[in-house]
Amino acid sequence: MGREKARRLSGSRHFRQRLVLATLTSTAITIEDIRSGDAAPGLRPHEVSLLRLLDKISDHHSIDLNETGTKLRYRPGVILGGRNLEHDCGVHRGIGYFLEPLILLGLFARVPLSIQLKGITNDTKDPSVDTFRMATLHMLKHFGVPMEGLELKINSRGSPPLGGGDVFLRVPNINSTLTAANWIDEGMVKRIRGISFTTRVSAQMERRIVHSARGIFNRFIPDVHIFTDHRTGPSGGKSAGYGVSLVAETTTGCLISIDAAVSYPNVDEINEESEMPELMSPEDLGVKAASMLLEEVAQGGVVDSAHQGLLFILCALCPPDVSKVRVGQLTPYAIETLRNIKDFLDVKFIIKPDPNSNTVTLKCVGAGVKNLARKMS
Repeated sequence: MGREKARRLSGSRHFRQRLVLATLTSTAITIEDIRSGDAAPGLRPHEVSLLRLLDKISDHHSIDLNETGTKLRYRPGVILGGRNLEHDCGVHRGIGYFLEPLILLGLFARVPLSIQLKGITNDTKDPSVDTFRMATLHMLKHFGVPMEGLELKINSRGSPPLGGGDVFLRVPNINSTLTAANWIDEGMVKRIRGISFTTRVSAQMERRIVHSARGIFNRFIPDVHIFTDHRTGPSGGKSAGYGVSLVAETTTGCLISIDAAVSYPNVDEINEESEMPELMSPEDLGVKAASMLLEEVAQGGVVDSAHQGLLFILCALCPPDVSKVRVGQLTPYAIETLRNIKDFLDVKFIIKPDPNSNTVTLKCVGAGVKNLARKMS
């Protein structure tokens, strides 16, 4: 599927997704004008960290970045995977920013991937490690990926701005291809699960979060259980924080998730003149999180809005068979994902809105991406 000439792209939008799709399709790319007009031009630290991560799990590739970081030439090689790898994700973005690429690339690696990631586990920018563990990994079984090969273990948590989290990810490699999915029945919510966490603050905080969230849910459904995870010392990372991740499970096995966390400004937003913002109370956070989950459920669809992009990529990677999925209102990120899929995989989705449920059904014929790395071993 590779192309002889490098695909020329411009700007910093969807940098992570472009790299992943380029790697999966063996497409050389040149990205120019990366924030060339900004006061601080070029790639951001988390984007450079992502390139380093690609370097660790690949072979026979080339990454050429100019001095200002505004132009990148990337020629993918073979996705190796690997055992007992380690990567420091830094503190500019959460570990969740790196997990989605690792899952997608790990499935098409030569050997199973096992890696230890360090950084921020829960923040306001990226899906938390809890959401990946409770919801994201379970999406893969709809595409033929066995759950027994998937693992995400949280050794320690890390809140912004200093992080200190530590997680272990294990992803199996598929024999050849994924399996096309017919996933359109979202069912009815039968139970709600979740986990409330605290790092370097009183354990009473998480109990207050749980109590306020249950106060909302108990009006609608009796089966609600939110676990607590109080971390102190090394397992609590380097900064104080608290939050909650919630998942609604439906009668057809769909998992709708949200995250909410109280977060200090990231390191690149702190200066001597700025005042520390007033933190949201645990009670308000619990109410906010519960309301967010109910809104996601009300939108309909087999996944929540944060997982739409990943869902579409998985459908596009499937064999040349029809995949059919239903989602709620398309997010701007999901719409851009569909465009990137068209550019790299030449897969078009048929989009059919359902005015009765305000959901959208999407159908596509997969590109038939195979695990060529495993066949080469």
